[in-house]
Amino acid sequence: MTFPEPRTRAGVVRLPDPGDIVPQDTVVRDQLRSTPPRLPPWLGYDAVGSRLFEQITDLPTYYLTRVERALLERHASEIAEALDCGRIAEMGSGSAKKTRLLLENHLRLHPTTYLPIDVDESMLRSSAATLCSELGGLTVTGLWGRYEAGLEWLRSHDDEPLCVIFLGSSFGNATREERDGLLGEIARCLRPGESLLVSADLDKGPEVLESCYNDPPGHSAFADFRLNHLTRLNHLYGADFVLDDFVPDAWYNPETSTVEGRLLARADRTVHVPGLGVTLHLPRGRFINVGYSVKFDERGLADEVGAHGFSPSTRWLAEAGYGLFLFRREET
Repeated sequence: MTFPEPRTRAGVVRLPDPGDIVPQDTVVRDQLRSTPPRLPPWLGYDAVGSRLFEQITDLPTYYLTRVERALLERHASEIAEALDCGRIAEMGSGSAKKTRLLLENHLRLHPTTYLPIDVDESMLRSSAATLCSELGGLTVTGLWGRYEAGLEWLRSHDDEPLCVIFLGSSFGNATREERDGLLGEIARCLRPGESLLVSADLDKGPEVLESCYNDPPGHSAFADFRLNHLTRLNHLYGADFVLDDFVPDAWYNPETSTVEGRLLARADRTVHVPGLGVTLHLPRGRFINVGYSVKFDERGLADEVGAHGFSPSTRWLAEAGYGLFLFRREET
């Protein structure tokens, strides 16, 4: 498979889905038919969803962004030295505001190409232009598409040493099976000695976590972000969701150490999604899942990543129970 190349220092490549990747419509259809119905996280990140998520990161109760930024401000120089690579690929880069701290420090040590992977083209173009204007010497090649397509592009452009990074605890926004699949794909991109940097939120129990993932009084960013998934279904597939029929919330599932974002039906509802050939029957109180946020323990995270040929290298922990964890690809 061949890919177009960017022509400027701040370019964006539109990625085709590789032929062996399940098409987007099939993924959405299959997840809507699951029990409970769910939606893939990338569906929520159009231009509106990306803007709403930026608002979420500013909520007074949403500690993750502030804690991670503080970790990067304190340790970015050490992390950059530990990465020791020419290319940094970020999964789900968003605005890349926090990543800038890492890139700035990395540029002091190495010429650097930043490869953000995201489904929001406008966010990629904006962040690429901003970073290149602020950080002289940085090259940005934005990879517009889903993770699978971005990883395929990385495999076909195997040149300078590479580090793959997951910031914003986004590694936990998937089921264990999905994470295993993604780790396998990442492992195929990295040569022995290359790095994977993962940020992860450690388990704290329901009180702190449900406060973090629900809107505080006077705010609606989380609710609007979750409801935007239904707006997307209406737009893309001709669905007839009425947004006022659903109550957005988040709850902590202690059996899986996971915060689940939900849209609960206010009353019995039947919703048609003709573009996917799906009809949903939702009794009052039933919900559609619109997001997982898994909370880890350190040993479990190391074991999960280690099962794909990575060994723990270095960690940087905050008192709030949040960490950045660096893994090295082992010899195969």
